[in-house]
Parts: sequence; C-alpha cells; structure tokens
Amino acid sequence: MLQVSGVRCERCVLRLAKVLEGHAGLEAANANLMGQVSLTWDDELTSREALLEAMALGGFRPLDPDLDPARSPA
Repeated sequence: MLQVSGVRCERCVLRLAKVLEGHAGLEAANANLMGQVSLTWDDELTSREALLEAMALGGFRPLDPDLDPARSPA
C-alpha cells in the first residue's frame, strides 16, 4: 500500500486510474480518497519504479520521499 499526494476528491481517483490505464503489466490498482493506493503487477512486464514514475507524471507522488522517482539521490 502506498500513500500518495494529489488525491483530494473522486475526480482525482478517476484521474489516477486514467494515468495508470493501459500500463503494461499492471494487473490491478485501487485507490481511495485518503490517497492510499494498492497496486498489483507482473514483475516481468513492469516494475514498482515504472508505476511510480507513471503516477508522478500524472501529478501523484508518494508521500514517502524514498519512493519518489523525481527525488535525486543525496
């Protein structure tokens, strides 16, 4: 389960779904209005990092800075 920023309403949840829609290897995605996202994917087709990057491009960033793909290494 990930906690992401950018989810404030039902429309945000729909926008997150649209960002992830069609991502190769994504098997299931669930999000709620509290910004909690659960993802299931095929490791042979995608990765956690690729999914996080797709969400970040849509404006959804993990609240755990260690998971944020836009964060540069220290």
